[in-house]
Amino acid sequence: MAHIAGIEIPRNKRLFIGLTSIYGIGVSTAKEICHKANIDEMKKVADLSVEEEKILRDIIQNEYVVEGALRTQVAMNIKRLMEIGSYRGMRHKRGMPVRGQRTHTNARTRKGPRAGAIKKKK
Repeated sequence: MAHIAGIEIPRNKRLFIGLTSIYGIGVSTAKEICHKANIDEMKKVADLSVEEEKILRDIIQNEYVVEGALRTQVAMNIKRLMEIGSYRGMRHKRGMPVRGQRTHTNARTRKGPRAGAIKKKK
């Protein structure tokens, strides 16, 4: 099984789709990685040789920020926004939509269940 960036890549999928299971790699980045490694992106992950896995692992490790490091970076950016008291930081702190969406109606994903919908403890 291909193990890249601490993630098991699904064996039954095409390479460029399998790479998207790594946090920080989308479809276009996956195709770019396949092109850099000179590996056919339509090849199944199960058909990869050990050398090809090593090439992919090296490219991802050396040229891209993925998984834990990327999650930490995103969390630090949000924390910085909250510390400086920017509008976006305040929205993050209050658990409200950050990018200008309406909140009069909708926004339930971000705000949580309605106040009347929360069950009281007995």
